Amino acid sequence: MAEGKSILVDTSKCTACRGCQVACKQWNQLQGTETKNLGSHQNPQDLSAQTWKLVRFSEGKNGNGKPFWYFFSEQCRHCLDPGCKAVDEKDAIKVDEKTGAVVYTAATKDLDFKATREGCPFDIPRKDEKTGILFKCSMCFDRISSGDPNLRLPACVKSCPTGAMQFGDRDKILAAAQSRVTELKKTFPKAQALNADDVRVIYIVTDDPAKYWKLAAGK
Repeated sequence: MAEGKSILVDTSKCTACRGCQVACKQWNQLQGTETKNLGSHQNPQDLSAQTWKLVRFSEGKNGNGKPFWYFFSEQCRHCLDPGCKAVDEKDAIKVDEKTGAVVYTAATKDLDFKATREGCPFDIPRKDEKTGILFKCSMCFDRISSGDPNLRLPACVKSCPTGAMQFGDRDKILAAAQSRVTELKKTFPKAQALNADDVRVIYIVTDDPAKYWKLAAGK
């Protein structure tokens, strides 16, 4: 079993407050994005070099005609076997041995962006058009590796007011995910933990993953 750290995202507890989205911007000193209303509460509309965390809004109707409205806080999954790194011939993408965080360096400007993005099963990497450097969530590697007890949690996890996000040793997060899914299945038979054996950021959903985001369970 892989060691290191993991994040658990329980979408059943998410209220789409977007505190995690804002906290990510604040900690990483990312610029605001000029947007416009396109008929959805989702804002901005997609990830970018300046937006590494994005709460996606999904709504529709089930087969019985009843509406659903789901929230999915999109970010890099920090794969145990990163597809983006598989095409990295420059060693520009690092995997921290202690935490397992997949970290992009400034050297990513020399990578083939199209191949790097296509290598990710969740379509996460984004390119800064001015510098050419690739960006995504870093799992707040600088925070959790600082040794400061006040910075042991990623900014997004620290900011969550409902406890929808947890961070810790991977074995404990996997156990928490299994326990939560078992509990949720009593009410939501389709509850599941997505890609738990392959990623460090594990999402719990209570319905068909495709209803949350078309890439929620991979391509």
